Amino acid sequence: MTTYKYRPGRFYLITLASTWVLWFAAAFASRRENGFVAAMVLMMLGLFVPTVTAFLFVRFSGSPVLRRDYKEKLCGYFRINPLNILGGLAVFTALIFASIGISLLFGEPVSQFGFAGGFSFSIGGMPTLFVLLLTAVFEELGWRGYAEDSIAQYHSWFSESIIFGFLWAAWHIPLFFIEGTYQANILEMSPLYMINFFAGMMPLGFFFTWIYVGNNRSIFACSIVHFAVNFLQEQINLTQNTKCIETVLLFFVAAAIVALNRDMFFEKRHVGNIIPADKQP
Repeated sequence: MTTYKYRPGRFYLITLASTWVLWFAAAFASRRENGFVAAMVLMMLGLFVPTVTAFLFVRFSGSPVLRRDYKEKLCGYFRINPLNILGGLAVFTALIFASIGISLLFGEPVSQFGFAGGFSFSIGGMPTLFVLLLTAVFEELGWRGYAEDSIAQYHSWFSESIIFGFLWAAWHIPLFFIEGTYQANILEMSPLYMINFFAGMMPLGFFFTWIYVGNNRSIFACSIVHFAVNFLQEQINLTQNTKCIETVLLFFVAAAIVALNRDMFFEKRHVGNIIPADKQP
């Protein structure tokens, strides 16, 4: 049994509060004349909050086991299950094309089957591809570095996915008010698209739990898949209406993943012992 006591309440309170302060300040700055640079700095600082918080919780945990586990989750390539990663990418790609196929029945364009000529957002002239990569890596260093385990230490992976999905969605709220972000752009199109964004976070939480646990709790594996999901969502020419269809299908995909991996999602052998016994002294 690990002697370290995970503190999910403290972690999420610090992470959400710190991120929201920085991002709401960025939203305010983004609407002021000559406030662009300040907005970008505040936004980047907010993006780093989950990673920094996770690192500090691990670094000052007083647990060598927890620190070693974090390093192995990040750099331990032996944890990776290539079939799980490829399967996850195949599932998500199939989900996108199925969504497009259904959308054609509702009058959405066939051109969605092609690649977009660019990206749907641009932040301060930074290469959008770099922003997508940065987002994926720094989110995963925090979420999979500490946040997800801190909940799973006390709950099944099924319950953890629900709790995490809700908190993950809440973390994104301020982005809808920062000019130039993807979230702000879809809110400007329609509030329904904002609702759809939040609705999709819950089943997506199950998807990433499947990737995480299926790769022996690998941060590296989740970073790969997170970046690939972001890239596909941007580069395949989906309309926002099609993304609403995609969210509906994503709930069915999440249900299928849970049904096919019932032992993973409902077992409680890991509760109270999230770090495997063979990794402990």
